[in-house]
Amino acid sequence: MAHSPPVSKAVIPAAGLGTRFVPATKAMPKEMLPVIDTPAIQYVVEEAAAAGLTNVLMVTARSKTNIEDHFDRNVELEEVLEAKGDEIGLASIRASNQIASMHYVRQGQPLGLGHAVLCAAQHVGNEPFAVLLGDDFIDARDKLLQRMIEVRQQYGGSIIALMEVEPELVSSYGVATIKPTDADDVVAVTDLVEKPAVGDAPSNWIVVGRYVCDPAIFDVLRDTKPGRGGEIQLTDALRTLARTDRSDGALRDGGGVHGVLFRGRRYDTGNKLDYLQTVIKFACERPDIAPEFVPWLRGYLKGLGSDSGK
Repeated sequence: MAHSPPVSKAVIPAAGLGTRFVPATKAMPKEMLPVIDTPAIQYVVEEAAAAGLTNVLMVTARSKTNIEDHFDRNVELEEVLEAKGDEIGLASIRASNQIASMHYVRQGQPLGLGHAVLCAAQHVGNEPFAVLLGDDFIDARDKLLQRMIEVRQQYGGSIIALMEVEPELVSSYGVATIKPTDADDVVAVTDLVEKPAVGDAPSNWIVVGRYVCDPAIFDVLRDTKPGRGGEIQLTDALRTLARTDRSDGALRDGGGVHGVLFRGRRYDTGNKLDYLQTVIKFACERPDIAPEFVPWLRGYLKGLGSDSGK
């Protein structure tokens, strides 16, 4: 492909109301729910920064000022921890405001993910950019975003992350129609459908919350009418780019969508069950917690098994 600017900016939509977690989210953004002692949104920002995307735009709403506060300094708390000699705690709260250069824009109305991405147009400009949803994140050992940026440099257009799920789960996600390429983990995406009925899904490969978008997506989003749920869907705009006419072997500027097939570790904090599973997985791997937590968990589960046999 022709020379393309490097991907340097990340957009994190985080304006949702978090209704699945009420009453906890009545006064606290769902993205600030802790995975042990770190808000889930911090893992998302760290994921972006690890891929070299240290210019991060958070798309928030009126009730999300806690997120901005978390990535800012808290001088009073720093002074208290410093006076106590708590160097570990001091380093941890300072780290959160040193991860990336943070910027914020408000989504005035809840008009969908596509509209949230469109709110980033002025900040992003005419550059490719990444979109990371704020309620799930990829294990730091699995370099998904880095791989997606590599694929963007090779193929151009927009890149989406795809994971394979059981057929009965497809109706909860956007689902891709795919064709193989020369790379084992890369496919051409020829169509996308949002939350199809199980029998209508074109594959078992669902879109997960990681995208590397060509700036052409903004013009498409401006022309995209509200779809499912009365919202402007990012999936619909990507579908338009994926279905760009290729009959003459050429793509219009910004056209074409490819998918990276991801088989690694993804943590979902968007619903109660997945959130609890994420916390337990992290606790079982934390060297400061696991030695006591894992034996306790084994004993607790054994006790549950004994109770069920009574």
